[in-house]
Amino acid sequence: MERGKRLSIVIPCYNETENVVPMYHAVTEEMARSLPEYEYELVFVDNKSTDGTRDQLRLLCAGDPRVRAILNNRNYGQFNSPYHAMLQVSGDCVISLCCDFQDPVDMIPQFVREWEAGYQVVCGVKTASREGRLMRLTRTAYYRFLSKASDINAIEHFTGFGLYDRSFIEIMRTLDDPIPFLRGIVAEFSTSRREIPYEQAKRRSGKTHNNFSSLYDAAMLSFTSYTKIGLRLATYVGFVFSGLSVMAALAYLVMKLVWWERFPAGNIPILLAVLVLGSMQIFFVGILGEYILNITRRVIHRPLVIEEERLNFPPETPAGKPDRRDGGKAE
Repeated sequence: MERGKRLSIVIPCYNETENVVPMYHAVTEEMARSLPEYEYELVFVDNKSTDGTRDQLRLLCAGDPRVRAILNNRNYGQFNSPYHAMLQVSGDCVISLCCDFQDPVDMIPQFVREWEAGYQVVCGVKTASREGRLMRLTRTAYYRFLSKASDINAIEHFTGFGLYDRSFIEIMRTLDDPIPFLRGIVAEFSTSRREIPYEQAKRRSGKTHNNFSSLYDAAMLSFTSYTKIGLRLATYVGFVFSGLSVMAALAYLVMKLVWWERFPAGNIPILLAVLVLGSMQIFFVGILGEYILNITRRVIHRPLVIEEERLNFPPETPAGKPDRRDGGKAE
């Protein structure tokens, strides 16, 4: 193994004031114990925390030059913020893990060993979790549906926790995607991948920031980015029901002409048909809207994030000048 390789450890955080310092100690102790031959940097990326997390980050950066921080000017969500940070670092590989201790710090050496064995991406895949059984079954069903409905094989229960070689970071950079879905990008573009199972632990402290809205955003981003089944289904169902509607209209006309006197009065059948067809139209308009929203966000092409401040970064990567395409380097 070559000596002097550099690891960049990216840790996204949002309102993690009780976890930031313990995470710093956990990572530095693990590196000193298991990987003393490697240089490394810890890059915390903060999504506009409001609970004192930034004060903790400033203290860590002041006390250890290996600690760096990117402070966003607002909360950019669970995907853009870590993706942007991964493009700003200088290591030969990037390790991404959450600040809440649900991603085991002691797996870092195992990731590095697999990377040294030649794998471009090493993924941590949850085999068990403290989340509810219903939630896990729902996630599993969704991942399998996504794999069957798209051209990629989705990695089940992969959250982004893992190691990425510099060559894969360069692939991420060339995509220049304003709304990246890292899990799909790994499944689509990684040339060699190793999946390592682990059991997801309970949060060390604090409460989860995932809710229905964030989970729905993640599901719709992957669905509209990697599948066309929603559009095709709307086309097929629309075609079938259009044919049925024409046939029903013709049958209704014939019955009116032939059995005018005995034809039952009342509009209940028509009302039910209108309600069914109307609800289906609303559903598929919603699906089309999700695709259009995805397209619009990409066409507008806003930056991944806007940084408010950088701490402990070298002068050639000044705060306020992030750039997806060149990794935040000076112009």
